[in-house]
Amino acid sequence: MDFRFTAEQDEWREEVRAIIESLITPELEEEMQNNSDLGPGPAGKAFMRALGEKGLLGIPWEEKHGGLGRPLMDQYIFSEEIGRIGGLYTNSTAVNMVGPTITRVGTDEQQDEWIPKMLSGEVECALGYTEPGAGTDLAGLETRAVEDGDEFVINGQKMFTSAAHFSSHIWLLARTDPDAPKHRGLSVFLVPMDSPGITVRPLWRMDDGRTNEVFFDNVRIPRANQIGEPNRGWYHVAMALDFERVSLGGRYAGLLKRLNALVKYANETTANGAPLSQDPYVRGQFADLGIKLEVVRMFSYRTAWMIDQGQVPNYESSAQKIIATDLIQEIADFGVELLGMHGQLTKDSPHNRLDGELEQAYRSGIFLRFGGGANEVQRDIIARRGLGMPR
Repeated sequence: MDFRFTAEQDEWREEVRAIIESLITPELEEEMQNNSDLGPGPAGKAFMRALGEKGLLGIPWEEKHGGLGRPLMDQYIFSEEIGRIGGLYTNSTAVNMVGPTITRVGTDEQQDEWIPKMLSGEVECALGYTEPGAGTDLAGLETRAVEDGDEFVINGQKMFTSAAHFSSHIWLLARTDPDAPKHRGLSVFLVPMDSPGITVRPLWRMDDGRTNEVFFDNVRIPRANQIGEPNRGWYHVAMALDFERVSLGGRYAGLLKRLNALVKYANETTANGAPLSQDPYVRGQFADLGIKLEVVRMFSYRTAWMIDQGQVPNYESSAQKIIATDLIQEIADFGVELLGMHGQLTKDSPHNRLDGELEQAYRSGIFLRFGGGANEVQRDIIARRGLGMPR
């Protein structure tokens, strides 16, 4: 088995690297340095539009929708190059999760309506799943969408809705048949965030990042904004969650960059008269993390291959999500340990090490373990769907 890239893939990597580097402006670099949960600023939006114009927001999508029609492996190569730079916002929810689901369950009219707007960066999506009483048991949600002529009227509340404060739309799961079993009476909608009756309130996380609670008070949307089959929303969202887990796993380049920064620090920092990198414990930790990082990369390539073959990764995406998000936290944990007291200093401290990145990563990494479905739930999915174990 040959794990090397083909000559064509190497050429593609060089091409997208050159494009990305040509689009990075001083204004974009400043936004990246001051990155927050406010979403992309003017430079970030211009960067996204430029990527969209070149088809790079939809590399594996059909050309008729504004994509390039290339294999998903080429998308992963692009993602690695984006991750190599770090701090770049690329509209991951619309392009990596919602869009691929619409191409599989949406009508031709819906695909023609939404896909080009997502690939151009015009449409950004937040995920409207979790509610105060429906988290892991998502099918227990209570937000209602009631038909009224050519419209749906939506009432309810969503919680922990990241990006709702700057997204143009919310990919909303709501109950449309209250008399059906809880997994079957649900439908999916694309709701404009500027619709009358929507209220967004901030919820601040322990890593200083922002998520939101979103309230819907008699929000009216056209019937055409109901995506896929009515009352089949649970299955459409399950598909979108699989794509989300794949995207959470595609973080190889960013993790490699962080690990290499720690290796450099260990080589240049002495303790007890010798570099930290000569300590057996430190070397062992680096070896373990390096092995796991390559496993993440191989899982990413496997899921890319599956999708290129027309398959939808299921338990495979759960496994990839667990390994990647656990590793994100493990690297942060070890980094804080390696830096000692300096590992607790924030970016604002003049005495920090590695720009205070590890302190923030230590606090933020935990959220990825339950984003896209808690890792404990993913292990149950692997047991049932991958290993055939009973419920």
